[in-house]
Amino acid sequence: MQAPVFKNFVNGEWVTATSGKLVENRNPADTRDLIGLFQDSSAEDVKAAVDVAAEAYKSWRLVPGPQRGEILYRAGQLLKDRKEKYSAAMTREMGKVLKEARGDVQEAIDISFLMGGEGRRLFGQTTPSELPNKFAMSVRCPVGVCGFITPWNFPMAIPSWKTMAALICGNTVVIKPATDTPHSTLNFAEALHDAGLPPGVFNVVTGSGRRVGMPLIKDPRVKVVSFTGSTDVGRTISEACASDFKHCHLEMGGKNPIIVMDDANVDLAVDGAVWGAFGTTGQRCTASSRLLVHKKVVKEFTQKLAERARALKVGNGLDETVDMGPAINEGQLATVLEYIEIGKNEGATLAAGGVRLTGPEHEHGFFVAPTVFADGHRNMRIAREEIFGAVTVVVPIDSLEEAIDIANDSDYGLSSAIFTQDVNKAFVAMRDLEAGIFYVNLPTIGAETHLPFGGWKQTGNGHREAGSAALDVFSEWKSIYVDYSGRIQKAQIDIPASS
Repeated sequence: MQAPVFKNFVNGEWVTATSGKLVENRNPADTRDLIGLFQDSSAEDVKAAVDVAAEAYKSWRLVPGPQRGEILYRAGQLLKDRKEKYSAAMTREMGKVLKEARGDVQEAIDISFLMGGEGRRLFGQTTPSELPNKFAMSVRCPVGVCGFITPWNFPMAIPSWKTMAALICGNTVVIKPATDTPHSTLNFAEALHDAGLPPGVFNVVTGSGRRVGMPLIKDPRVKVVSFTGSTDVGRTISEACASDFKHCHLEMGGKNPIIVMDDANVDLAVDGAVWGAFGTTGQRCTASSRLLVHKKVVKEFTQKLAERARALKVGNGLDETVDMGPAINEGQLATVLEYIEIGKNEGATLAAGGVRLTGPEHEHGFFVAPTVFADGHRNMRIAREEIFGAVTVVVPIDSLEEAIDIANDSDYGLSSAIFTQDVNKAFVAMRDLEAGIFYVNLPTIGAETHLPFGGWKQTGNGHREAGSAALDVFSEWKSIYVDYSGRIQKAQIDIPASS
């Protein structure tokens, strides 16, 4: 059977790359499963997409916000109708289990409805002028063409977070999806197209970061660049944008701690650690990869966590009974296995996992056993560096103060959590942990689309995705003054002297 060929989406049409070259996309759970052939695009294809996006911007920016919102609502409903189809396709290309793929598509649904509603808000301010017979207000304005570079771990959710916020503000989009997961982004494009989005407003060009991503970033007509991925690549993108003073939004790594206090419900904390550490095979920027556990309960916690980790069923995510899928590719699996060896050499105790799975059901995929290290230390590399895999480390602590100190001793500040029955401890941790997201009696994953998503320090560059905060990335403020006094009044000068 011949593999299907998927095309770029440009100007409302499915088009081939000028190079004529194609790249394979295979199922990471079973590399015998060829999903399809995707366009190996180049700078020429990027230019064509930006050409049409720049032209489409001229009319899209003038479409009233409520009308733009109606299209987003229709897209959300189409995504809802196609949820099972798109989820199964995502599991095949990314590997996450079906229930998680459904959650990924659900995030796209949620953000579509949320941002559709923003079309009737997009609030500015009205405020009294300091002078009589003068009106003052501010309004949001679109920026122009937005260039997106998105990751493979949330191949529909993250493109949708960026896209829906950009579109509702009146911008147009050119997106380069991750080379491992282009199909989900093309499915997203299909839903937008079928919802009635005008041609050229949203465009997808598949290919490598070097041949597609960098030309997109450097095109002077691209006014905003939004990237989600590694800190190293984010730094390169930031530097590339800086010379043109281009708006740049970066969402990068994390090394997220769960604090488990001595008064915690240990079974609940173990539940949270299993989901936080091994959900999406640990391939989340919010994964719970550091477990800071009070010494009074660390033995019980670690024993129960290791038992749960060993009991997880690992395999092809299309099987509804599977708990955890594969690493995304051979390179990522090699990285995870290398960190496991680093943990052993650093003196951490391997409590569960630590091996590549190679049985009959695993031999054609990139599988690693869910891995728990015990007896960790704050200075170990496995406790400091982002692994992006199914590996977590238990670090014993003596007090909440020590836990907060260890948690904050990191280059990252994305997500954090505490398990405790003491409301005072919860509020101290809430105040003092240096992170953009905080949970009480939950793991470090589970963000919802109507609150800001992002982090501190090297996790990002100060911007946020999701919620109304995302509008700040994709809009400019314009302050407006209307004087109806019939004369030129000089601000700060013609103010009457106080009596």
